[in-house]
Amino acid sequence: MRRIAALLLPLLATVATPARAQEAVAYETVTEEVVVEEVVVGDAAPQGSERFVVAAPAPVPAQVPQGIARFGPFRVLDEGRAALVDETDSRGPAHFAAMVGAFPHIAVIEMVECPGTEDDRANLKLGRMIHARGIATHVPAGGSVRSGGVELFLAGVRHTADAGAEFAVHAWADEDGREPGDYAPDAPENRAYLDYYREMGMSGEQARAFYAMTNSVPNAEAKWLTAADMGQWVSLN
Repeated sequence: MRRIAALLLPLLATVATPARAQEAVAYETVTEEVVVEEVVVGDAAPQGSERFVVAAPAPVPAQVPQGIARFGPFRVLDEGRAALVDETDSRGPAHFAAMVGAFPHIAVIEMVECPGTEDDRANLKLGRMIHARGIATHVPAGGSVRSGGVELFLAGVRHTADAGAEFAVHAWADEDGREPGDYAPDAPENRAYLDYYREMGMSGEQARAFYAMTNSVPNAEAKWLTAADMGQWVSLN
C-alpha cells in the first residue's frame, strides 16, 4: 500500500530539551533519559515524507513540563500521568511501550505541544496502543494538538480539553502530493482513517463526518478548532 505521508504542523517556538537527566517534578530522585535505539513497527511501511503547514501558536501556550523521565516525545510527570510535548515519528510505538513498561500505572496523557507526526502509519499504531492501554487524553489550557496529534487525542478512552486548548486539522498528503480526494472513497488510503476512527469509538456515520471535516481543507492549510468545537465531534468527559 502506498505510504501515507506525515501530518505535521510544525512548532514555531523552539523547546529546549535537556540531553541528560531531567529535574524531578514529583520525585526526589531524577530518572535518566531513556533512548530507544532500534524500533521495529510490525509490518509498517517505511517512514513517510514530512509535510509542513505553518501553525499559529496559542495566545497563552501551555508550559512544556520537564517531567521525571523522558521517552522520545513523552515526559513522565508522575506515576499516573505523562505528557506529549513533540511530534511523533517511526519510533513512537517503541517509545510508548518503553514508557508504560517502566511506568505501568500511567492513566492520563496530557497533550501539551503536539504538532503532528513524521510517520503517520506509526502514529496510528501508537494511537491504537494508547487506546488498548485504557489511557485517557487531556489538553490543558494553552495546549495545542495539531494534525496527526488529533488522532492521538482521539485515542484516549476518555477525552477532556480545557477552555483555551486548540486543535488543528487538515487533509493528509502522500509523498506524491495526492490527498484523500485523489483516491476513491473506499480506497485503502481512506479506509485506514475511517477504520481507525471507528476503533476509537466513533460510529460509522460519525467517522465519515469527522473525516470529511478534516479533509475540508487541503494539506497546505489548516482548520482551527477550539475545545468547544472539538466537543461537537467527540465526547469531552
